[in-house]
Amino acid sequence: VHSEKVQNQARVLSKQKTHVKSICLQYQLYLLLNSHFFCLLKNKTGLTIFFLCAYVPKTEANHCKWSDVLKDLELIKTSEDIDVSLYTANTYEDIECQEPVMRCFFLEMKVILHECDIKKCSRKHDVRNIWKNGNARFATYQLNSTTAKKCKECEEYEEKNFTEFIQSFVKVIQRECKKYIN
Repeated sequence: VHSEKVQNQARVLSKQKTHVKSICLQYQLYLLLNSHFFCLLKNKTGLTIFFLCAYVPKTEANHCKWSDVLKDLELIKTSEDIDVSLYTANTYEDIECQEPVMRCFFLEMKVILHECDIKKCSRKHDVRNIWKNGNARFATYQLNSTTAKKCKECEEYEEKNFTEFIQSFVKVIQRECKKYIN
């Protein structure tokens, strides 16, 4: 009985020592941070830096807003159960027509999505993601009417098969993404 009491007291004492060590470590860390961090906040420049770091949304450098679409295009490009002819914009269109060209590709994704509904294609989820991501990007952006007049309508482009359409779409998005890298 006596040895059990001694063992219990030893366990309690060990836990207390660990707790005290933890408190001491936390206190030392507090002192270190307090001395450097709060000194930084005592002047106007320090406060400005703090608020900029705390409240500016984090953005990944060199991140293309179309990267998710590009990933999904890579997933569907080998799909053999999608067999459609699609209006395929030229990859070499003038840079000011880039926006209408992108819109054309996303409009044609709606055709692919409809085809997937009918034929129950294996990559329907990825096609829907591409279409949704495209619509989300263009929802808040109004196309400039002057630019739109200079550029071709989607139906003016040549119809191509699914594989050629996806290859062109990938090239157009990669061209768009190069803006973020350069």
